[in-house]
Amino acid sequence: MNPTTPNRLAICLRDYFVEHLPRLRGMSPHTIHSYRDSLLLLLRFLASRKKRQVCDLNLDDIDPDQILAFLTHLEQDRNNSVPTRNVRLAAIHAFFRYVGARYPEQIEHAQRVLGVPFKRTSQRAVDYLEYIEIEAVLSRIDRSSRDGRRDHVLLVTMFNTGARVQEVLDLRAYDLQLARPYQLRLFGKGRKERYCPLWPETAKELRAFCKERQIDLRSESKVFLNHREEPLTRYGVRYILAKHIDRARPDVPSLARKRLHPHSMRHSTAVALLKSGVDLSTISQLLGHASPNTTNRYASVDLEMKREALAKVKPVGGSGNPSWRKNQTVLEWLEHL
Repeated sequence: MNPTTPNRLAICLRDYFVEHLPRLRGMSPHTIHSYRDSLLLLLRFLASRKKRQVCDLNLDDIDPDQILAFLTHLEQDRNNSVPTRNVRLAAIHAFFRYVGARYPEQIEHAQRVLGVPFKRTSQRAVDYLEYIEIEAVLSRIDRSSRDGRRDHVLLVTMFNTGARVQEVLDLRAYDLQLARPYQLRLFGKGRKERYCPLWPETAKELRAFCKERQIDLRSESKVFLNHREEPLTRYGVRYILAKHIDRARPDVPSLARKRLHPHSMRHSTAVALLKSGVDLSTISQLLGHASPNTTNRYASVDLEMKREALAKVKPVGGSGNPSWRKNQTVLEWLEHL
């Protein structure tokens, strides 16, 4: 084959990322980038393992044994968690479903790849901020500085709307409606559009923040920028939240026991709504969940709600462990425990 002629793997990758995902499937840029990163890692791993250039690899080089070796590499060498490992595998599966559809003669190979299983993992409890903890974090923010005012309105907006981090970062001035009825527009996964109402206090703070930054509310300007006047990133939001939680931690000991990150603000909104008596269907619509099953997990999150529910039921059992009776054998006693 002519070395300048792209092989079947190269052709598939080009068409998959240029045509199939963005144009036919309408995938968001974030999803496409995630798939791209997974396949980049796989190709670099295979090239290193086979002592070849990436451009010399073909579809036949990506077989189940090589994929399993790659997944082991992710966990052992890159210290990736099991959920991250499964995300990478999902991207590989998605690509080979396309390969099987594009080249019917590759269906058997694609099915073998699709047979590589996901690894089961234990479900971590959802960490979130209680209302009093959120108030403590917000109260520690120094709002005398411009960055402090930005941090405060950013976290307030995230808690008010329960938005995903990227949804807030993508927020543009024309998405804000800061006159009654106060609301903002968000674009979620798959560019699904939804509107979220704003508290008057949040709208007032956003209005003052935009006025300070001289943002025209009819413009396409990004609302949240870093100190270099560039769009704020996910890592920036993580840093901002961690910084202010650290400041509040000495006065709020419960924060020390929690593993918190920007997505925790979304969890916090869901739990606050649930504890306020809002039904799961409404919470699902507000958060933009694709499936109600995603929302249902919040029903089992809050320990205090569980205690209150259990307190309404009359206790049973009374006397505790059964006592030893005269002439009772050990086996009989054990059976009645």
